[in-house]
Amino acid sequence: MSEEKKVRTPRDPKLWEALVSFGALIAIMAAGIIVFGVDPHVPMFIGVCVAAIMAMKLGYDWDSIETAMKDGIYRALQACMILIIVGILIGTWIVGGVVPAMIYYGMKLLAPSIFLVAAVLITSITSLATGTSWGTMGTMGIALIGIAIGLGIPEPVAAGAVISGSYFGDKMSPLSDTTNLAPAMAGTDVMTHVKMMMLPTGIAYGITLIIFAIMGFTTISNTSADAAQVQAISDALEVNFNINPILLLPPVIVIVAVAMKIPAIPGITLGIFAGVIVGLIFQDASFGDYLDAGINGVSREWVDDVPFINHAGEETLILDRLLNSGGILNMMFSVSMTLIAMMFGGIMETTHQLETIVNRILKVVKTPGALVCLTEITCLASNMTMPEQYISIVIPGRMYAETYQKMGLHPKTLSNALEGAGTVTSALIPWNTCGVYIRNTLGIPTGSYMMYAFFNILMPITVIILGFTGHGLALEDGKRVGTNKERRAALKAKVDAFNAERVAANNK
Repeated sequence: MSEEKKVRTPRDPKLWEALVSFGALIAIMAAGIIVFGVDPHVPMFIGVCVAAIMAMKLGYDWDSIETAMKDGIYRALQACMILIIVGILIGTWIVGGVVPAMIYYGMKLLAPSIFLVAAVLITSITSLATGTSWGTMGTMGIALIGIAIGLGIPEPVAAGAVISGSYFGDKMSPLSDTTNLAPAMAGTDVMTHVKMMMLPTGIAYGITLIIFAIMGFTTISNTSADAAQVQAISDALEVNFNINPILLLPPVIVIVAVAMKIPAIPGITLGIFAGVIVGLIFQDASFGDYLDAGINGVSREWVDDVPFINHAGEETLILDRLLNSGGILNMMFSVSMTLIAMMFGGIMETTHQLETIVNRILKVVKTPGALVCLTEITCLASNMTMPEQYISIVIPGRMYAETYQKMGLHPKTLSNALEGAGTVTSALIPWNTCGVYIRNTLGIPTGSYMMYAFFNILMPITVIILGFTGHGLALEDGKRVGTNKERRAALKAKVDAFNAERVAANNK
């Protein structure tokens, strides 16, 4: 009689085991990006290997690990589809003269001193209307970076303004997927969630506008390019394209389509067809040129191109920098990074490694303010180690919902905290799917723009401060705690009872 093969039952990780996986990923990514200056793909794959080995140690067989990786990839498939479609859109819009027209007219209308504030407002409105930061950056963002270069504004600063506005709209729009996901995880409705976000988001947004306004009227106004360079860029665009106001119609179509609740993918696709149609009317390119640009992007030498010094201090050509891009193949950098990152994220979620670390920390969290702070830190850690913003909302939402309830807090307190860090900090992580997308779309490394993405930096800080002061907390009846003595007393009584129950449970 043959012995039956023993089947190991997977166990939850110990604290040190979970820390090994996270520490290894951060160390490998830091060494690869900072020390060796390589792209994050292979370092991230090494992190996948470490996570898989740890999963085996925890008792998971290979089939389970492979399933976990595939589940992680499945959750990112929509993001991959958007990346591919945006690649087609950028390529066809460049050939069709849509992006050049946006840059051309933008330079005519915007002055250097007001550009940064205008960039924040333009991307905010677009993202509010469409509910997508990615779509906003892939359309208006590219044009605004071009305008910034023409006006002599540093690219990383302009990118910070574009990203700040894009994520403000994405965060506050009822059409946004993250704005719907956060309340779903917390247990409340979308409009209640949006109203709860108004105070912290308004504070962070107002400070962001003030900072960019000060920069615009001081530093930027003193370093802007002269009218001759702006004219040279405009002339170069006119030489290479037939500029016409009708070329601005495709971005309007995209904004209106998504604002009318057409999903992002068909809405962006409408923009592609609109761009090709107006391009065939006004440009000399053939239909085959649009097909080629959709897959390979644009790569050509431009007549009368204008030289400038880019964000890395290298001399290059403006039209070459802005218009030689797009296409599905150029988006494969982002798509491949997304797939590898989600392999890691899938393993880490299935094996409960982040949950183990957070549960240990949760044992010493005794106040609502500390709970909000821990939520923000967990969302940031999720964006760093399971690098996809949806996961950074889903996992902390699942983990903390019960604790928020037991402390007597309304679910919108949790949903506000989830979006305060989960949505916005994704853009600040070089290997996060959002950070990779921004780098690939705007052409600026995360390390260059992150210090200027003021809204994304200020948002979690604001949520934490309001959490400790009580203005970011709401009781079960939905009203904010604020400075009201009776409401503070009611919250304290609930929290004291929660802590007493936890102590009694630990003593058993």
